[in-house]
Amino acid sequence: MARVMALDVGSKTIGVAFTDANETVVLPGDTIWRHPGYRRDMALLRALVAEKGVEEIVVGMPLTEDGEIGAQAEIVDRFVTALRRFVSVPVAVEDERLSTFEAELMLAETGRRRADFKEVVDSVAASVILRSYLDRRITEKGD
Repeated sequence: MARVMALDVGSKTIGVAFTDANETVVLPGDTIWRHPGYRRDMALLRALVAEKGVEEIVVGMPLTEDGEIGAQAEIVDRFVTALRRFVSVPVAVEDERLSTFEAELMLAETGRRRADFKEVVDSVAASVILRSYLDRRITEKGD
């Protein structure tokens, strides 16, 4: 098993989450504030891969409610294409429908004020994406 990093890619931020080395614990990381173009974002992500010993990245794919690829998914797909050129680890995608909604519910349960969510909601959403990815992978191995 290896350490996995998940990304919730938005137009202004990238939420980040990590597993432990055994892929049993999922923890939100920091939120990266995006900059125009890909160069700075990719440099930060490449540094995180090296620093945290990441061996796989999973990126949330914002499909429509019908499971189709919409405008936002096309943007994320271009991001994934760029990411694959900048890092030397495998990059997978995972359906992220409702991950932000689920993250907001989780944060509300902690008693946080909704006004404080933006600071952490993207990274919590990344942890939701990562948990979904790991659970699906376990299920597929069992089939």
